[in-house]
Amino acid sequence: MLLKYAPDLHDYYRKVLEKIHQQFDDLEHHFDNSVFSGVTFNIGERVVTYPHRDHLNIPFGLCCVTALGDFDWKKGGHLILWDLKLVIQIPPGATYLIPSAILSHSNVDIAEGEPRMSVTQFFAGGLARWVECGGRSQ
Repeated sequence: MLLKYAPDLHDYYRKVLEKIHQQFDDLEHHFDNSVFSGVTFNIGERVVTYPHRDHLNIPFGLCCVTALGDFDWKKGGHLILWDLKLVIQIPPGATYLIPSAILSHSNVDIAEGEPRMSVTQFFAGGLARWVECGGRSQ
């Protein structure tokens, strides 16, 4: 998905990860077919997020979120992009990209007894800084 909609960002993520893995060859990547540096599995009976920004993610990047579960997506689970004043319906199984480091976001609660989970892939800003600084911290 990232390759299709943001090919330059995809290429940047790939190059950063390649350099990290060259420096630390014992590291294993979580998915062979992903250029994201990290993944979070939000698993529970009713996963709901409060408004937040993922300030440790790369500021110019996108994260990839997949909504999972069996919930009435017309009544709940909507993505809220607070800075843009947008509320977007997200059905189970849908995947979307958002600039999570710079936009405040959350999701609408769902009904009692409806399962909702998510998988979020992201790119840590610290890894990009490490590579940009020649393999050392600032």
